[in-house]
Amino acid sequence: MTDVPVVLGINRTQDASACLMQGSRLVWAIQKERLTRHKHHWGRPGDVRDHYGPRLPWPERPIDIVVECFSCDDEARHQARYDAELGATLRLAPGCRHVRISHHLAHLYSVFHPSPFREAAAMVIDGQGSPVADLTDHWSGAAYVPGDWREVASFYRADRERVHCIGKHLWDRDDMRLVGLGMFYFLLTQAIFPGEGNEGKVMGLAPHGQPHALGLPPLAVEGGQVTLPPAWRDILRDHERFRYGQPGVAFADCANLAAAGQRAFEDAILAVARWLHAETGLDNLCFAGGTALNCSANERLLRETPFKQVFIPPAPGDAGTALGCALYGLAELAGAGCAYRWTHDYLGPLPRHHDIEAALADRDDLHIVHLADTDAMCSHMLDLLCRGRVLALYQEGSEFGPRALGHRSILADPRQAEVRDWINARVKQREWFRPLAPVVLAERAGEYFDLPRPSPFMQFAAPVRPDRIAQVPAITHVDGSARLQTVGPDDDPLLRRLLTGFDARTGVPVLLNTSFNGKDEPIVETPEEALASFRRMPLHALAIPPFLVTKRIEPELPA
Repeated sequence: MTDVPVVLGINRTQDASACLMQGSRLVWAIQKERLTRHKHHWGRPGDVRDHYGPRLPWPERPIDIVVECFSCDDEARHQARYDAELGATLRLAPGCRHVRISHHLAHLYSVFHPSPFREAAAMVIDGQGSPVADLTDHWSGAAYVPGDWREVASFYRADRERVHCIGKHLWDRDDMRLVGLGMFYFLLTQAIFPGEGNEGKVMGLAPHGQPHALGLPPLAVEGGQVTLPPAWRDILRDHERFRYGQPGVAFADCANLAAAGQRAFEDAILAVARWLHAETGLDNLCFAGGTALNCSANERLLRETPFKQVFIPPAPGDAGTALGCALYGLAELAGAGCAYRWTHDYLGPLPRHHDIEAALADRDDLHIVHLADTDAMCSHMLDLLCRGRVLALYQEGSEFGPRALGHRSILADPRQAEVRDWINARVKQREWFRPLAPVVLAERAGEYFDLPRPSPFMQFAAPVRPDRIAQVPAITHVDGSARLQTVGPDDDPLLRRLLTGFDARTGVPVLLNTSFNGKDEPIVETPEEALASFRRMPLHALAIPPFLVTKRIEPELPA
């Protein structure tokens, strides 16, 4: 093995992903869905051969360590196929180490090791993790009674030398009382919006309802264990009453169930976090698992628990476990120190200039201007934004996590309330109640939002200050909150210049920001996909440096 090991981490479960590191330098990370255009695409045999391998930045560089994780899906049974594929596809160094770790262990390494903390309490709360029988028990060697047990939550005390497991919440799939918080929110989502990845819809719908209207009790919490009361188990089985958009289904019923579930989820997660603080006595909390994408709950963790700092990575869900696998390989197998810190999320491959030029070639319906100077690009974009146009921004490496943070974004003026409805209906073609996010200069954020800390990864929903709501109605949700992204002086320079310029022109240091993708599509990855989406959507411009693209026949303005 070389002094600076090359480590490949692979997540084989939902939101399949891969991450390549050279020592503590993260070289490249991407979700499978961005390559296949199939949202929440699961890991399958052939992924390395067909999707990851051809795009590795250094296919000729031998890989010293491969670390994989699986969840509770059947793919773990195909281990021999995966092993053969790695050997046939990748150039592995002599003596390459190849191991498999548990799903929750990968989550843990994805959140604590790239965090800013020297020591922290950590909690992983997910839908369902690895089967207990399949776990390599890194903690206690404890035996479990027979059954189909899954780990759905796990809790730790971690520092830079060691990790200590405080406890696990296990779920026997024959006992619906013990499903845990992640599975509870999944079942809640399925009751209203069947399909994959609709938890964000429930979070957006909840403020339109009354949490006590259905008379549902809180979830039962004892330490790190969460139990579903009978009333919740019964109502979540009523699949006809709450299906949003179905004939005879009342919007109020859907909204009230979402509100009740969101409140129950938030209160339970606060109780679990308070227990974890009492167990560890630490000031810092690291939080991962799919439930860590719930921005409303995250904001309450900041305000209503004894933890003084909370770190949630930009990809806390299953996709982030690929990075956790890579960091496990670096720290535990290579014995190298982990200096990597998750300070930005632009981990995808850089677009090649000739691919951008090829995507824009021979487009008679477009007007294309070359603007090599960043100031000129920003000036033209600001002209459009201040004239009520909605534009897409595609630049440099893509975001690894599920939130667009200015590299694959749609931007607009937040001062016009009709912009939100127009983007939801005409551009995104999604439900009218879905909120859109603000991006704001970090040093001015406190003037508009009541959040006690920066939010560079859009992981917290903060109250919009009442005296500012009228200035930014397009990004203010019905409950007066907004899921904001803050941009500091050392963050993305183009986004920073846009915000500074918009502030200079309008007095408002805020832009509306939503992900650059169409209905039921992943975020765009390639220049070709960006251009295809731009042409299909009624967007007014596409900034794809060094080019600014507009349509010769301009779409209608938001109204």
